[in-house]
Amino acid sequence: MTENELYTKSSMFGAGLGMGFGILLGAGTGALSASWSGVQFGAIAGVLLGAFTGALTGALTVRVGGDTGGVSTGAYTGMLFGAVLGGILGIFIPDSFRSGVAAFHVLVLDVLTQGRFETAVLLSFLTSCIATGVGAWVGGRNLKPRDLTKTTNHYNDIH
Repeated sequence: MTENELYTKSSMFGAGLGMGFGILLGAGTGALSASWSGVQFGAIAGVLLGAFTGALTGALTVRVGGDTGGVSTGAYTGMLFGAVLGGILGIFIPDSFRSGVAAFHVLVLDVLTQGRFETAVLLSFLTSCIATGVGAWVGGRNLKPRDLTKTTNHYNDIH
């Protein structure tokens, strides 16, 4: 498989996987509002953010680990990338949205949406969760098995 095919397959798979993780995390976060519209909005936002995060994480995992990185390389790549991406996106959430969330008067949401920093930390955590799962899965999926039956004895080469 060529490297371009690996990028494409990993990005597409990462986007789909990210949508799955995103809908779960988004609906769970939306459930904190204790309203059906909050769950729906959270799920939709999770799907969109998950697809974006998953596609980029899949491509970045191929860039960092290729076909030799494995699960750990993908997980750590996704963890770092998701935290940075979520922090950047969280900074740009408008004040009107944060005040709309604060209108629910749910203690957890009030604390997490008081300011830009709190919102950025929440979004950073959520995207890091999505990207860690996607990175681990993509890294494990791309890992080529090695033939361990072929061993070389370097001791005999030296003596």
